[in-house]
Amino acid sequence: MPHSTTSPTPRRPHRTMRPFTAAAGVPVPPAKAALNYLAVCVVVIAVVWASLAAAGISLNFDFVAQYRMRIWDGFCMTVGISAASLVASLALGVLVAAGQGARFLPLRYLCDFYVKIIRGTPLIVQVYFFYYIIGTAWGIDNRVLAGILILSLFSGAYIAEIVRGSLLSLDAGQMEAARAVGFTRAQTLRYVVAPQLVARTLPALTGQVASIIKDSSLLSVIAVIELTQTMREITATNYNFFGGFLLLGALYLVLTLPIMAVSRHFEKRLDYAH
Repeated sequence: MPHSTTSPTPRRPHRTMRPFTAAAGVPVPPAKAALNYLAVCVVVIAVVWASLAAAGISLNFDFVAQYRMRIWDGFCMTVGISAASLVASLALGVLVAAGQGARFLPLRYLCDFYVKIIRGTPLIVQVYFFYYIIGTAWGIDNRVLAGILILSLFSGAYIAEIVRGSLLSLDAGQMEAARAVGFTRAQTLRYVVAPQLVARTLPALTGQVASIIKDSSLLSVIAVIELTQTMREITATNYNFFGGFLLLGALYLVLTLPIMAVSRHFEKRLDYAH
């Protein structure tokens, strides 16, 4: 009887625990992601704390209880201005993007000129120019209304480029196919163009919302009592500049971090990167 031989079972390679490494492009498990975010936060806090200690700065947040209602009012003003500016800039951006492809050349060049001027100059210059020159000339005395208009004009130029780029990325063959099966122009826009346009623009637009919130802080230069101006007034009273502006940064993060998380979610969900 022949002697039966069994081949030895191959050993599985020993997997070492590597909690701080991951291959590029591979989804990171939630537990590992949480661990690494925690490690990063600990390092950043330690560096900031050591820097404050080396500079001899002690933080004091006792003023929060005293000025909590003013801080809350400034927070709500920032949210309100940002929301109103977002709605207006979305409408303006879509109209400008459409105007950039218009057959009427003066309209096309006007839209192109607007985008180039707004994107090519700092927002703070636009705030001063539109409020103190345009606003004065046209009798716009309400600082909040002026701030919303300025932010809308500024953000509208960027949204116009987002929409225009998304339109240019659409395959022209899809339009021809839609017409070939009998779609009208309105049906083509509704069933072919609009769904793809939303998928391409939504991640970038959610990121633009965070930019509007941060840019609203520059309205403090025309004394709009939003979050930044509120904190300036408080710190001018108690001279607690470091504590006040660290709190200000934390409050802006409360507003912007969820929006950036939503933007990242849309990028993955809609395969925006590819």
